[in-house]
Amino acid sequence: MAGSERQREIRRRRKRRETIAVMKSKLDKATPSDKAEMARKLRQMTPGAEVLITRWGLEER
Repeated sequence: MAGSERQREIRRRRKRRETIAVMKSKLDKATPSDKAEMARKLRQMTPGAEVLITRWGLEER
């Protein structure tokens, strides 16, 4: 068996947290096109993406 659904959920959450940490570390050197790409990936990855996008200043509207 692949494990319980709870374990899969925890694994997915940890992976998201690691990926977001890597993105945040690359934020300072990112070009505007890189920032747009980060925003696109965040939207696909997590439901709370809009909060992160506005907090990090990835896209001004």
